[in-house]
Amino acid sequence: MKAFHCDVCGSLAFFENVHCLKCDNSLGFLPDLIDLSTIQPAPDGLWRALTPNAHNHLYRQCANGQQHEICNWMIPVEDPNPFCTACRLNTVIPDLTISNHRELWHQMEVAKRRMVYTLLRLGLSTEGTSNHNRAPLRFRFMTDASGGPPVMTGHDEGVITINIAEAEPAERERRRVHLREPFRTLLGHMRHEIAHYYWGELVEHPQHLDRFRELFGDERQDYKTSLQNYYQHGAPADWQLRHVSAYATAHPWEDWAETSAHYFHIVDTVETAGSFGVTLKPRHPEAQSMTADPNSIAKLNSSFDRILGNWFPLTYAFNELNRGMGLPDLYPFVLSNPAIEKLRFVHEILRSRQL
Repeated sequence: MKAFHCDVCGSLAFFENVHCLKCDNSLGFLPDLIDLSTIQPAPDGLWRALTPNAHNHLYRQCANGQQHEICNWMIPVEDPNPFCTACRLNTVIPDLTISNHRELWHQMEVAKRRMVYTLLRLGLSTEGTSNHNRAPLRFRFMTDASGGPPVMTGHDEGVITINIAEAEPAERERRRVHLREPFRTLLGHMRHEIAHYYWGELVEHPQHLDRFRELFGDERQDYKTSLQNYYQHGAPADWQLRHVSAYATAHPWEDWAETSAHYFHIVDTVETAGSFGVTLKPRHPEAQSMTADPNSIAKLNSSFDRILGNWFPLTYAFNELNRGMGLPDLYPFVLSNPAIEKLRFVHEILRSRQL
């Protein structure tokens, strides 16, 4: 995520901001430019974007921003859709007549828009592809019905379903502890399920599939049986030697999804650190392994080795900063060499699409 700035006063602005905290001018995110812009009212309820790349183009507010104050993304005036690029992906939203559902939905949307930002940056389409038999990406944010089966978070034929209970911090923490996970976030869910969505387009080709099976295993093994075995017996005791997480051992598809989610964690955090000018320059002469300059590798065309070489020092510093505040580690994982090779595979596939 980039660091943004107000186009009027130059103050720092954040991705979710709707107003500049210094000069109070309105802000809106422009998905067509992947930029947060100061916006000023124009005739007919439109808004003029002031960021230089917009060239004073006119935009409309997303309907979810107008009606529910839950979205700050803008729509180019020539686009007739009342919803922005992110909100138009929704097919089911929570019942807003129920207390606290609006806030839970808002948390869902914050995570989803950050995921869509990454998709825009990577140039990945959400509208499906006939040649890869991929349906358009859609989201369902649902809650358990009284007396009915629980809503299960997952992906099926282009539709990502997430139980809004995951937006409740206490419930999400309960599930994290129950499932013995070191890390469980809404954004993590989004990144995992998105990887499932793109698997066929990114991996299921002769030039990638053999290497995938070499690294991750044969995805043709029965998926349902594999999951049942995982939930009954858990991960192998030595899972950390080959995987980024215990759940990645359940099936090669889950390994791909978990690994891809970690890749998204890494590139987004590196971009953020680089955009804020974070560098690490250890004072001790023997501590060169702690040196990092994320700004030099924040671009998507950076080599994976350079990204990883800066990522590790960042995790050391960020984890220690979190501990200083009494918080869990920002990145509570240890990456083995086989797991790193899987991350490299994800990087190389995504990079090959942009060359």
